[in-house]
Amino acid sequence: MGLTKSEVFKKRQNHMATLAKAFDHPARVAILEYLLTNRTCITNDLVNELPLSQSTISQHLKELKQIGIIKGEVEGPKLNYCIDEQVWEEARDVFVNFFAKYVPKNCC
Repeated sequence: MGLTKSEVFKKRQNHMATLAKAFDHPARVAILEYLLTNRTCITNDLVNELPLSQSTISQHLKELKQIGIIKGEVEGPKLNYCIDEQVWEEARDVFVNFFAKYVPKNCC
């Protein structure tokens, strides 16, 4: 397997690519939508909501937490997840600014 060569790209580009990973799987999008609607959840809430196994949901939660777009707080024997507001706002700004750069020119 080859290297991704991410080090040859700008820090901003790598950061944007990392944030985009939060949306690169429909299960992650579903988890984020659930959190946006319900504010918080534990893994079992998502197991009851999504057609996925607990282990698959846990893997997606781990990835979202690693990206930083969600955070987890220990609440008794369970981990309670929610959107990390600061990272969410940052991601929104990054993508809004990126998409705003496009100016239609009827070139193709």
